[in-house]
Amino acid sequence: MAVEKQTLILDVEDKPALTTGLLLSLQHVFAMFGATILVPILLGLPVSVALLASGVGTLIYQIATKAKVPVYLGSSFAYIAAMQVAIEQMGGDISAAQTGIVMVGLVYIVIAGVVKVIGTNWIDRLLPPIVIGPMIMVIGLGLASNAVSNAGLIADSDWKTILVAVSTFLITAFINTKATGFFKIIPFLTGIIFGYIVAILLGLVDFTPIIEANWLAVPEIYLPFENDLFNSYTFYFGPETWAILPIVLVTVAEHIGDHTVLGKIVGRPFLKNPGLSRTLIGDGAATAVSAFFGGPANTTYGENTGVIGMTRIASVSVIRNAAFIAIGLSFFEKFTALISTIPNAVLGGMSILLYGVIASNGLKVMIEDKVDFNQSRNLIIASSMLVIGLGGAVLDIAGFVTLSGTALSALTGIILNLILPREESFKAKV
Repeated sequence: MAVEKQTLILDVEDKPALTTGLLLSLQHVFAMFGATILVPILLGLPVSVALLASGVGTLIYQIATKAKVPVYLGSSFAYIAAMQVAIEQMGGDISAAQTGIVMVGLVYIVIAGVVKVIGTNWIDRLLPPIVIGPMIMVIGLGLASNAVSNAGLIADSDWKTILVAVSTFLITAFINTKATGFFKIIPFLTGIIFGYIVAILLGLVDFTPIIEANWLAVPEIYLPFENDLFNSYTFYFGPETWAILPIVLVTVAEHIGDHTVLGKIVGRPFLKNPGLSRTLIGDGAATAVSAFFGGPANTTYGENTGVIGMTRIASVSVIRNAAFIAIGLSFFEKFTALISTIPNAVLGGMSILLYGVIASNGLKVMIEDKVDFNQSRNLIIASSMLVIGLGGAVLDIAGFVTLSGTALSALTGIILNLILPREESFKAKV
């Protein structure tokens, strides 16, 4: 679908009055809020750190792009499955996942350097839609069992858990399809609030953490080296860490897509000015810093584009103020304690929709590119990636690197796309 430049109320360089600017910034924060906090909740990471990293990461991005791009960074969904596996395999220790995401950020910076020197054609060659689509589908569907379990849709489950999950799912779905205006761009946040209220009415919420929490506190930072001041972990370079890196291929492609669409809405060629290399450096540095604090990977957001497209507010000043607000919220312990009391049933209902949407977006990538499944090579690539990515396949390379899930699926797709011969398009005769 074509995206046209919109008549903006506030352009990139515009700076609104103080009160107006703060209100617009609050709107942007809450539009991004549901997705930003959902990732750390699902991973068992501190919400306070995710908010801090989101704000700091956005400021880093603005510095890298010379404050020319109205982008807010939030927690990335793409790495959830790989991080969950890494954390589980380490017995709850986040060191493998943390090191992996720091490395992801550094890989972004390396790719930025390559892009600066030789351009972007190699990315298109390595990652066509027939590879990107199944990769995204594996990311979403790989988490399906966790969503179903949290939603209580298993044997001998409590009816209250199921009711909360179904209520959360339905209100999010209806808002996503029927709502207009501002609510249209915050379906996940609205769904969480509604599901939380239902859970309270059914007696599934324990308010003790909120009561015991202080009003203000330093975010629960986990630094990746030993020291006496923080409960921290060491850098870990085992197979669980390396398995996270191939997902960079997906998120770099998403990065390019997000900036392309945003550029069309605002009417500015962001991939040329300030340039893709700068936007990649900003995104990568923000991700590395977030992980260094113990937070999830950062990413440019489709929600960010939606907010700007709907409000017609593209001011970098508004984005910058939103980042400061997110940083401020991370120090309110009562607030982050409230987030921690959200029951698994609410997350389960939300996740059924969220993970399904992620998987469906992979299908959408292939549909929009009109991938021809009459071609055997396309059918082989997609089917192989899905089976390997979802079937629990594991490849141990000489005890040095163990590839599984999304990583092995991505490698399979890339290799098959490069070696399988291309066919002429044809239409079946009836």
